[in-house]
Parts: sequence; structure tokens; C-alpha cells
Amino acid sequence: MLLLDVDGPLNPCAAKPYRRPEGYRTHRLTTPRWEAAERRRLTAWGLPHKAPKPLRVWLNPAHGPALAALPFDLAWATTWQEEANTFIAPLLGLPALPYIPWSEPRPEPDDGVFWKTPQIVTWAQGRPFAWVDDLITDADRTWVEAHHPAPALLHHIDPKAGLTAEDFALLADWSNGLG
Repeated sequence: MLLLDVDGPLNPCAAKPYRRPEGYRTHRLTTPRWEAAERRRLTAWGLPHKAPKPLRVWLNPAHGPALAALPFDLAWATTWQEEANTFIAPLLGLPALPYIPWSEPRPEPDDGVFWKTPQIVTWAQGRPFAWVDDLITDADRTWVEAHHPAPALLHHIDPKAGLTAEDFALLADWSNGLG
């Protein structure tokens, strides 16, 4: 399995705000979850009647075919959850994918371990997986090694650049090495 985060790997959200990375297209998206969060913020700021701004998302349309060509079953490991199928997958030419439903409220980090990590291991049910995210650290790799019996690749993606050709090559090589 290849577990995909959206913001960072697919949407290089830390790139310079007015300099879209080469090959990416700008999309303005208003998902129900985003709109609800924006309405809460606007209300807290005393602006309950102001319309929420759409979320700017940069996506590279070449990533969909490149992901589909990898020797993986794809799944979402993103806070977008089911909204990734409605808003992200069609823009990349991907089908609806399984997604990890995160628990609410989100657990507090434990010893530097990203809150997603234990839930990903539980969701994987002992199956080999690769996970791409911009918040993966060595603490997560150590935790997965201690708690997951199958091979796992936790690959940090630079959120200024998103997935690169080198990342796709590394993922393909890792999967092919599983035999």
C-alpha cells in the first residue's frame, strides 16, 4: 500500500505563496470541512457574516498517472479524509481511494511521534506499506519499527517541492524490492 498525504506531498503548501512550483496548477477549493473551519475562525474574529475564502491548492496533473503507475494499492492518509476523493482525486485523474478515518479529537503527540502514526499502523493491519507525508520524523520511523511487523517505508516529502521524480523512483524501487 502507498498511503498518501495531500498537503505537502501533493499540494506543496509551503512553497512561496505567489510562486507556484513548475508543473502545478492552482485550484480554489471549498470543501465542507474547510468551510466549517473557516466559518468558526471568522466567527471567533467577530466576522460571522463574511464569506469564507476558498483554500488554494496546487496540484500537478502528472502526479495522478505517475501514482497509478506505481506498484501499490493507493489509499489516503490525509486530514482531507473522504473529501480527498471528492476534491483531489478527480483533479489528478485518480479513482476514489480508501482513506484512513482519523479519530477525533486527535491524539496528543507521544515522545515526538506524529499523531497519525499509530492510527496508520492500526489501519495497515500488519500489511507492508509506504507512507509519504511532510511531517514524518525519525521518531515515527522508530515507533513503526517497534509496532509494525511488516516492512514499512516512511518517506518525508519536502512541503516546498511536493513529490518529485526522485520520490517516485524511490517508492518504485522500495516496492519492487519487496518481491
